[in-house]
Amino acid sequence: MTGSIKDFDDLEEKSAKNFNAYLENLSVKQVIYLTGMVNEDKMSKHLESRKKVGQVLSQGNFHLTRLQAGIIVGSGSSSFEIIRDLCEKLPAMITPLWVNTKTQPIAIRNVLEYLSRSLGKEECFDESFDIAGPDVMTYKSMMLRYCEIRDLNLHIVGVPFLSPKLSSYWLYFMTSTSYKLATNLVDSMEVEVISKDNRLEKILKVKPLTYTEAIKAAFDKIEQNQVVSSWKDSRVSGRFTSDLNKYIQVPTHGCLVDKQESKSDDAKKSLEKIWSIGGRNGWYYANRLWKIRGFMDKLAGGVGLRRGRTHPNKIYAGDSLDFWRVLLADREKKRLLLFAEMKVPGEAWLEFYIDEKGIVHQTATFRPKGI
Repeated sequence: MTGSIKDFDDLEEKSAKNFNAYLENLSVKQVIYLTGMVNEDKMSKHLESRKKVGQVLSQGNFHLTRLQAGIIVGSGSSSFEIIRDLCEKLPAMITPLWVNTKTQPIAIRNVLEYLSRSLGKEECFDESFDIAGPDVMTYKSMMLRYCEIRDLNLHIVGVPFLSPKLSSYWLYFMTSTSYKLATNLVDSMEVEVISKDNRLEKILKVKPLTYTEAIKAAFDKIEQNQVVSSWKDSRVSGRFTSDLNKYIQVPTHGCLVDKQESKSDDAKKSLEKIWSIGGRNGWYYANRLWKIRGFMDKLAGGVGLRRGRTHPNKIYAGDSLDFWRVLLADREKKRLLLFAEMKVPGEAWLEFYIDEKGIVHQTATFRPKGI
């Protein structure tokens, strides 16, 4: 859904068929498919696709267990991150009517309990189950409850004239989601998803957290910087979906290169600064210009600065960092290499390196496409 608006359902169906084909000659006993609730007669393209994938997987030579969830509450969940962005950034909101749609949120730790406990459980073979928390809420009440827990003030005014397209743009500019994902999610937000089946709760003896408990549990992890990964780190959240390893060799011919260097009094401290760049820490020179560049990028349909970074001072190859992608993060060799995922007429690299003499080197390389 992040990569396509028009044909993501065809791609998902094809992926499911490929999955079945690969497992044909293996002795896999059970497959657990975490999907969306599809109880409504009226379904969005997103939920139709989830249902179709389930039908394809059920034809495989294994026992299929379908776990159908609504909104998952926890850091890293795109729906949770959207609610978090809206509530943390805005004092007031003019919202479309879908904020009054009912859903049944579930804590991410409960989802993990259901996944792990249904593994190898014969009662779960070839069955579909709804998994949900105890609270039935509208998106509006979810946002207001979030603000109450976080001690934020938020005023919400619903209007009937925000079209799905305008709603998608609104989510795109106000939250960390991409435009394609926003478009596909808005389509689903008009569909009510409420659990009609809580059999699995009793079978697996899971005690679902309330929405309030789920929010508090999520922030326990966030505030301790224990979020291991986020949907924003996935490669499809950026501009390039091809193998990034081919960009790790920075080109030298036909490029514009800017080199800067500065002697550091404390190489260890400088390395910490480099490893903490971006996100909430911002950029250490002309940070306001970086923010303007990020806003311009978003206007042009790029990723902007919306993704931030997962951890304030830990970084690994493959991570997203604002509108960059980390190609190399070698603390031992004191080298950080970033590849641009913002809209640029070509390809761009930004490298930081500290040599044995304690000199910090910064190299910006740009390889243009065309004049």
